[in-house]
Amino acid sequence: MKPNSGTLVINIMNGGKAEAYEGVYQCTARNERGAAISNNIVIRPSRSPLWTKEKLEPNQVREGDSLVLHCRPPVGLPPPIIFWMDNAFQRLPQSERVSQGLNGDLYFSNVQPEDTREDYICYARFNHTQTIQQKQPISVKVFSMDSLNDTIAANLSDTDIYGAKPVTERQPVLLTPTGSTSTKVELRGNVLLLECIAAGLPTPVIRWIKEGGELPANRTFFENFKKTLKIIDVSEADSGNYKCIARNILGSAHHVISVTVKAAPYWITAPRNLVLSPGEDGTLICRANGNPKPNISWLANGVPIAIAPEDPSRKVDGDTIIFSHVQERSSAVYQCNASNEYGYLLANAFVNVLAEPPRILTSANKLYQVISDSPALLDCAYFGSPKPEIEWFKGVKGSILRGNEYIFHDNGTLEIPVAQKDSTGTYTCVARNELGKIQNEVQLEVKDPTMIIKQPEYKVVQRYGQVSFECIIKHDSTLLPTVIWLKDNDELPDDERFLVGKDNLTIMNVTDRDDGTYTCIVNTTLDSVSASAVLTVVARPNPPFDLELTGQLERSVELSWIPGDENNSPITNFVIEYEDGLHEPGVWHYQTEVPGTQTTVQLKLSPYVNYSFRVIAVNEIGRSQPSEPSEQYLTKSANPDENPSNVQGIGSEPDNLVITWESLKGFQSNGPGLQYKVSWRQKDVDDEWTSVIVANVSKYIVSGTPTFVPYEIKVQALNDLGYAPEPSEVIGHSGEDLPMVAPGNVQVHVVNSTLAKVHWDPVPLKTVRGHLQGYKVYYWKVQSLSRRSRRHVEKKILTFRGNKTFGMLPGLEPYSSYKLNVRVVNGKGEGPASPDKVFKTPEGVPSSPSFLKITNPTLDSLTLEWGSPTHPNGVLTSYILKFQPINNTHELGPLVEIRIPANESSLILKNLNYSTRYKFYFNAQTSVGSGSQITEEAVTIMDEVQPLYPRIRNVTTAAAETYANISWEYEGPDHANFYVEYGVAGSKEDWKKEIVNGSRSFFVLKGLTPGTAYKVRVGAEGLSGFRSSEDVFETGPAMASRQVDIATQGWFIGLMCAVALLILILLIVCFIRRNKGGKYPVKEKEDAHADPEIQPMKEDDGTFGEYSDAEDHKPLKKGSRTPSDRTVKKEDSDDSLVDYGEGVNGQFNEDGSFIGQYSGKKEKEPAEGNESSEAPSPVNAMNSFV
Repeated sequence: MKPNSGTLVINIMNGGKAEAYEGVYQCTARNERGAAISNNIVIRPSRSPLWTKEKLEPNQVREGDSLVLHCRPPVGLPPPIIFWMDNAFQRLPQSERVSQGLNGDLYFSNVQPEDTREDYICYARFNHTQTIQQKQPISVKVFSMDSLNDTIAANLSDTDIYGAKPVTERQPVLLTPTGSTSTKVELRGNVLLLECIAAGLPTPVIRWIKEGGELPANRTFFENFKKTLKIIDVSEADSGNYKCIARNILGSAHHVISVTVKAAPYWITAPRNLVLSPGEDGTLICRANGNPKPNISWLANGVPIAIAPEDPSRKVDGDTIIFSHVQERSSAVYQCNASNEYGYLLANAFVNVLAEPPRILTSANKLYQVISDSPALLDCAYFGSPKPEIEWFKGVKGSILRGNEYIFHDNGTLEIPVAQKDSTGTYTCVARNELGKIQNEVQLEVKDPTMIIKQPEYKVVQRYGQVSFECIIKHDSTLLPTVIWLKDNDELPDDERFLVGKDNLTIMNVTDRDDGTYTCIVNTTLDSVSASAVLTVVARPNPPFDLELTGQLERSVELSWIPGDENNSPITNFVIEYEDGLHEPGVWHYQTEVPGTQTTVQLKLSPYVNYSFRVIAVNEIGRSQPSEPSEQYLTKSANPDENPSNVQGIGSEPDNLVITWESLKGFQSNGPGLQYKVSWRQKDVDDEWTSVIVANVSKYIVSGTPTFVPYEIKVQALNDLGYAPEPSEVIGHSGEDLPMVAPGNVQVHVVNSTLAKVHWDPVPLKTVRGHLQGYKVYYWKVQSLSRRSRRHVEKKILTFRGNKTFGMLPGLEPYSSYKLNVRVVNGKGEGPASPDKVFKTPEGVPSSPSFLKITNPTLDSLTLEWGSPTHPNGVLTSYILKFQPINNTHELGPLVEIRIPANESSLILKNLNYSTRYKFYFNAQTSVGSGSQITEEAVTIMDEVQPLYPRIRNVTTAAAETYANISWEYEGPDHANFYVEYGVAGSKEDWKKEIVNGSRSFFVLKGLTPGTAYKVRVGAEGLSGFRSSEDVFETGPAMASRQVDIATQGWFIGLMCAVALLILILLIVCFIRRNKGGKYPVKEKEDAHADPEIQPMKEDDGTFGEYSDAEDHKPLKKGSRTPSDRTVKKEDSDDSLVDYGEGVNGQFNEDGSFIGQYSGKKEKEPAEGNESSEAPSPVNAMNSFV
């Protein structure tokens, strides 16, 4: 035994036999406190016995039969490893047909002639003794059916009947295990190996299943060509029946292995050392499991507890020892033994009875430094008996630490899982028991983490270029970082081209050897971070060389070359170009391209071309320089191979036929003297071909043809050697003329107030006199049935492609009279118009009233005034007024509805509540239904003085296809900032918000969807909850084009520019005079108006009237664009931009300037009664094909 150690050394190197030391050993360690013992240690000498001598007979087997070569190795300790080899010490090949079993035998599912040999040798390797034992060679001879029949024929007479049966296929039979069932016992935690090897022809395939369950995932493996099932780390759950199935085309065989998993004892709860103070209680628990259930026994100081000295404080209860009111003499070492037939467990547990005051073993004022967001572990190693209680405090007078943000370990360590900057400070550990108390302080500093805020990035740089890698860091100010650059995990080369800066690495004049991975490493005393990037140095490839032409034929040649250096970027393809030295010397043309892995190509050639070739290599960086040209190769002349393409026959006049084609290129001529033979004849007429031969041109005109008749046409190439193949025929037509007749039987069906369907009979095709392109429908509004006729006619056109006989007319105006006619269209133009057809649209719902204003508020009444709808779309029958009160929380009260005759324009509402806000909804009605409503709010007064409150009202919209102009009136404090909110009507989506520039009272919404209804409202910033009522408008649908777009005419554009320039000059003059505070001559006019903020135009010369600021030197108010009742009357505003801008097309851009489009010769209609001129539909603005 070694000195001062418990290690026992057995040395047999100097003599002695290992068998003398065979046995079971156990170590015992003892002092005055008790005795501990070790597990039993078994020593057995290794053995590698020789094979017993045996006489081996040769194995003679018929082809297709099964065979087993037995190994039967000697029993060794530990068991040997078995393998089969030949005389040359080469392993014998194994397969699904031939394989080695777990017992070492070699199994043949069926033998083949190639299995014949005399050196099947089984080897046993004993690893512990490092020896290999060899069995005598085994001979196998396989008789084939052919050789067996020859042998039988040689030994029998001609009259004898002989002949061995041919090789027959056999269904599977299991060679091992035998029988239909077997059993297998394996210990828990071991590897389970199950084997099935079958005979049969063809060779059977093995499959494994578990009856009543699945094979365990991630622990199941198949070995030896699926003949062995391997399950690792088995448990009791792996017990059950496992079936192996051997199958070939003739049938199957199976075997069921019943597996039982037993278990040597394993710990559930091992006994642990116990430290008690005098008078305390405690328990030792020893719990183990196994299969079968292990037996638990106790020892005290290595002696069975039944015969150990008695201790009144100790009581054994099965797997538990209970200690009550222990004394110092109760200290001892107890052993727990758990054993069954498959093994045992032994554990020592020291019961130490001590009386010690607390001691803290961690040094005082120890400094801990950690990185923010990482764990902080503050040690408080302690000792004492009874076991001290540990408490932690932060700061000098801090309270005890508790909560989920801290983890208190049993060894006294305080863990802060995620330390933050505010975790920095002094922490106090207090240990106390009934014998005393002690404390210790430690310091914690939390540092900011070191970060690479900009990492180096992957770079590809061309040779001789410059590259820079950035590595910008951020670190704690109290930590000193060091930055190191590495190349391929090694130091940077000692080269002045590498410049290391504070935040970067720069490489000058990059070369190929600079390729690699560059890593930036930042180290501090507390942490380390790194980032890497790859540098790839690339260049365009070098040009190919050594071009060679081989296999020259009349129409092909093989070109080969040697690629140049690809310069670190793989060549993706080669481009082959050719020069025609006969027709285009010095001009290189694209021939073909091949993949970058190919260095030869078979090229197709044309006759009568003097070829030279060159090759260009291409990679991701670019194209190489062209290679040197190859030698020249002149091909022989031949007839043309092809005829001109794109042959067409189209007449330019009613009496001619223009035949055109694309001429052949120079190398396509295949020889000298290229010409064309042009042939034509009238289709469906028994005429002969008419032909002419023309020079190398691309057009020929045939005159004196009938109008628009089909011709068969062909163009054939020829040269001095002959003609090209017979060309294909194409159909052309002589020239077109205008159609002769108009469509008849035109009928109109009015679908609704804005849509009509028109039908017509098609014209005879003979009268079209050309290619039928479609029909055009001209339609125009004659008059509105609710007002007098308009002063001009504006026609709109819809074109319907092809031979259609009907079409839809959208965007009509309700309650109007229309006319239309239809014309047929061919390539030449339009035919005569059909007689005008008159139709009328029915009434529709009206638009919203033009305005609603509320005046004269009193204690219990309000006066409402309104204007009739801009578009009545019929005969108004009445107005509907609905109103309801609104309380201070914006909740709505009961709704009251009033029907008002259509001829009324004002109403006094009485019996209202004083000082109450009301919301009004107002709309007009025709016999069809109610139109869009307009909303407004007003307040009755508390006394005779009207309160001032902010409000936005009279929100009006003018919509086009994709935009809408929103305008409103504002009453309230100055300097309000407005915004517009809008969304699709009926949608639950959030409102979209647009900020209005400045304090303007108009805004243009852009990017709208045509034909869509939108809701809109206006609000003021800074006025919480203050918005206008909602308004609804609809964008115009896809529009039909006018016949002539006047906006594209030069005279119109010039006129608009002149008007814009005059307006700009006038505005500048007004602005200058206004800033100077001058007087304007509007004094007399001003006195005639209630609001001095209205400046009307003089009727005689259109100039501004006089204005004096002597009475009031304040600037114009934001509300100065409205009269005193803060409402712009529709009668005053209708005769404005809408009339000249075609309704929805007369709009404003974002700065308020007019952007309407003039079209046609429109004249403004006078209003009838209260109705203003009616704007046409948005459909008028387009002429579209349907």
